[in-house]
Amino acid sequence: MRTHGMRNNVFKTIATVALLAPTLSACAATEEKLEPWQQAQKTEVWEPVPAVVATPVNKAPSDAIVLFDGTDLSAWESVKGGAAAWTLGGDTVTVKPGTGNIRTKQSFCDVQLHVEWRAPKPEEGMDGQLRNNSGVFFQERYEIQVLDSYDNKTYPNGQAASVYKQTIPLVNATRPPGEWQAYDIIFTAPTFSGEKLKTPGYVTVIHNGVVVQNHVEIQGTTEWIGAPKYQAHGCAPIQLQDHDNLVSFRNIWLREL
Repeated sequence: MRTHGMRNNVFKTIATVALLAPTLSACAATEEKLEPWQQAQKTEVWEPVPAVVATPVNKAPSDAIVLFDGTDLSAWESVKGGAAAWTLGGDTVTVKPGTGNIRTKQSFCDVQLHVEWRAPKPEEGMDGQLRNNSGVFFQERYEIQVLDSYDNKTYPNGQAASVYKQTIPLVNATRPPGEWQAYDIIFTAPTFSGEKLKTPGYVTVIHNGVVVQNHVEIQGTTEWIGAPKYQAHGCAPIQLQDHDNLVSFRNIWLREL
């Protein structure tokens, strides 16, 4: 009985294929008759249509959140409480030593950040980490180092554009002191399931047009002493660091991703 049943199944399969053969042949023939442009249309996707973003030269994109355009510090506050107390002048804001870090009033997760910074010419004897130090902190925890790293020897995972004390830049793209530097940073925030890390953070850093961090994994919080670590948190502000040095900033904007 089993052999007879198997034979029937085989016959049914052959019969089905025979019935489908004309249809398959017709489809193949139709495919062959299509013009190249008709065949190409089959892989065209027309929706969704990306939003249009204006990109004026030397200005923030039209969909950006402008954090500092040279006029005021209304988007910022002191981490010590109250208004940001750094010094405004021209189109720049400069660290006022001793006033403390400043942070955005708004919290962010995944972002594209543009920030320009300038270190003054160093005083005699100022070398290493004393060479006009500051930093850009994402979510108040993860620092991209700001430092005059032009002809300035220090530990490489602490030089300009490093993920501080974690990842060494691919190259040193620092311009001489007194010149403006530009960071374009893509930051992917870590995610958590309860108190447990679900996915780590990642960062790409472009320094003066050069990729120096290529989607590197953030190992945890920035620590001066000890190993980095993760602790669950949500979206949080961006901080600029007061390291008692007269570092200036301008043209700060971001796009939420």
